Amino acid sequence: MASHAVLPAHVRRKKAKHDAPRRFARIARAVEDEETAKPMWTRLLGRPSAFLGMVPRPIMLFTAGAVAGGVGKTLTAPLERAKILLQVRGGLQQGAVAAAAQQGSLLKSLNSIARTEGILAFWKGNTAQLARIIPYSAAQLCSNEVFKGIMADEDGNLTLPKRLMCGALAGAFATVTTYPLDTIRMRMAVDPTVRSMGQTVAVLLKEGGVKSFYRGVVPTLAGIAPYMAIELATYDLVKQKFPQEHRTKPHTGFLCGNIAALCASLCCYPLDTVRRRIQLQMAAGTTVSSAMRGIVQEEGVQGLYRGFVANAVKNLPNKGIRLSIFDAAKAAHAAGKIAYEEELQLAAESEARK
Repeated sequence: MASHAVLPAHVRRKKAKHDAPRRFARIARAVEDEETAKPMWTRLLGRPSAFLGMVPRPIMLFTAGAVAGGVGKTLTAPLERAKILLQVRGGLQQGAVAAAAQQGSLLKSLNSIARTEGILAFWKGNTAQLARIIPYSAAQLCSNEVFKGIMADEDGNLTLPKRLMCGALAGAFATVTTYPLDTIRMRMAVDPTVRSMGQTVAVLLKEGGVKSFYRGVVPTLAGIAPYMAIELATYDLVKQKFPQEHRTKPHTGFLCGNIAALCASLCCYPLDTVRRRIQLQMAAGTTVSSAMRGIVQEEGVQGLYRGFVANAVKNLPNKGIRLSIFDAAKAAHAAGKIAYEEELQLAAESEARK
């Protein structure tokens, strides 16, 4: 048997160092060929972001808006109920709850609800709230994106009037489709005699038929259109003031959402108060203008802002959470789409080599 001479150690080390790049390249090509040779679904399992890219954008945006709206509303439900009671000065409530609401005290209202009805009473009507807010939030945010896409110029830019128009149309569209659920939720929040959605529906039908579900719809549309126009336009414009690399950060979206909600609330809150009074038929007049005059005459201008603090404490973080989650979902979907297209390209290259 022939024997082979053993190279000195320093020669072997030098040769190994010289051959290392070529060996690494061969290994890398082998791994790449093995990866591209895998079935498409196997590669997608190792790259979850690409799965998100497979989801149609409207479905992803609708789902993101629904989840964000539901989570935000559930977390702020106690403040929502207290805000409504303050707006309608106790509504049909009696005793300590009504007295606290008539005094206009947020803390006293929260305390009286907990002592009189229990902690779970803070979420009274929350099922109806979620049944309304989930489709409402999804329809509003998705339709706003659709309207912006329609009205944008060739470069994707929007003027301020067009941004305001997109927000107004989105708010109106979502409101018309979900208004009956809002009436049910509001009635359950202020009427201690009703215990379920079914009972509330029966009471409203007995009071005025189908029309009773749309009490205050005109002032609602008059209030929601400018509100959403201001909120969504302000959100986009404020976010543009941040550097590009920070615009998709969650804290940026949360901050911009708070600023946008505050601006919109200051401008439009009086119309929301009028709407609540008309829904319960508590206002002196049946039209927006007469109801507003009646509130101002009886309580002064501050009467139009009853419950504003509770609304701001509840609404600002809620909108910040909702809009930041929605923006994060859009960014994640865009990244997922790029990943999915890369996987499609790798699959095509693998097929070409066969």
